[in-house]
Amino acid sequence: MKKVLISLVLIAASWFAVHRYYIELGHWLYQNGQAAEAWWYGFERQQVDIGEMTLSLYQHSNPGKPVIVMLHGFSADKMVWLRFARHLTAQYQILIPDLAGHGDSPYQAGWDYSVPAQSRRVQQLLDAMQLQSVHLIGNSMGGFISADFAIRYPERTLSVALVNPAGVASPQPSRMQQLLASGRNPFLIDNRAQFDEFYAMTMAKPPLLPDIVLAALAENYQARQSQLENMFTDFIASPGLEPNLAALKAPALLWWGDQDQLLHVSAAEVWQQGIPQLQVHIFNGIGHMPMLEIPKQTARLYQQFLTE
Repeated sequence: MKKVLISLVLIAASWFAVHRYYIELGHWLYQNGQAAEAWWYGFERQQVDIGEMTLSLYQHSNPGKPVIVMLHGFSADKMVWLRFARHLTAQYQILIPDLAGHGDSPYQAGWDYSVPAQSRRVQQLLDAMQLQSVHLIGNSMGGFISADFAIRYPERTLSVALVNPAGVASPQPSRMQQLLASGRNPFLIDNRAQFDEFYAMTMAKPPLLPDIVLAALAENYQARQSQLENMFTDFIASPGLEPNLAALKAPALLWWGDQDQLLHVSAAEVWQQGIPQLQVHIFNGIGHMPMLEIPKQTARLYQQFLTE
């Protein structure tokens, strides 16, 4: 019996060691693969002090060219824009920040993670980098922030592109909204199975990632659960934009994937009713992140919008 127990302990210890190594290797591959991809596309990682904190960002410098600022969604980071942004580097300067509490930018429990606060930090980032006016494009929460910024700082907004944006109530509930109504937040992950379910909700055509990297991402969500819960509370309490949409005067573009499970495509109608000049494009068979699912096609459409 003693030998059996010793064998079981050794097997368990070996499994834990292999699993731990597998996860650590996944983190290493993700971080270094991300850095290599950014470098290959001509982006440099920068740290910019905005007073309240130091934000991490990818920057493609192209002096004298118009500036595009790309904003990611809740729980995501700057990496989600790279494969889209690479197609725009010839004609634009590009900034892709990690918003406060995300990616390599810092998190602190006492900070405000609401949309108005994040919008103000974008304004502080522009001030710190001495940029007067920019084109904004944002996905999900980043779309909400982009629209909020365009309304609050019209003189600094050349155009705004909204990609499956949060910020208004949708006539039909999404899968995520149904889960939230039942008391379950899909962003709060306890195990790998929950992560896999959540990840499948984010995209209809996700880029290929090896299982070892997905395992590392799943662990990262579990480790950040309390932080994500705190930030989500601030984010979800942000006032909706419906009463103020008419104040958005900049040239505006809206994209949506019709297979979005996080934010229902029916919300596009609300945006369209509120912003008369809004150009709308619905992608068939695409989910919540068109710029990552079909980066070349969406970059081409975005460049057409910017040059019209």
